[in-house]
Amino acid sequence: QVQLVQSGGGSVQAGGSLRLSCAASGRTGRTYAMAWFRQAPGKEREFVAAISSTEGIFGYADSVQGRFTISRENAENTVNLQMNDLKPEETAAYYCAAGRDALGYSSAYDYWGQGTQVTVSS
Repeated sequence: QVQLVQSGGGSVQAGGSLRLSCAASGRTGRTYAMAWFRQAPGKEREFVAAISSTEGIFGYADSVQGRFTISRENAENTVNLQMNDLKPEETAAYYCAAGRDALGYSSAYDYWGQGTQVTVSS
């Protein structure tokens, strides 16, 4: 009974930045691990970044390391993804997810946001 609502996204030129947010609502009696995934048309969903529920442990896909930052706003029950130096090949629908552990595969997560489109133009 957890609902994830995403905001942010849009269109940006290559090398630009965007910030995505994901807010949890519903029966949130605990703190969840949170993650971001993305999926381009005709391609499989791929892991982007994750953050743990309590210890502050985080991890990134190799392709985004050094450019993307995942963070948690506990008071607002929100997780953010700051994306810098975006590349055209990163055009995709981006999804936030919540689960027990911060792992790099989609089956580890029980709740999903509605997705938001990110378009990066050359």
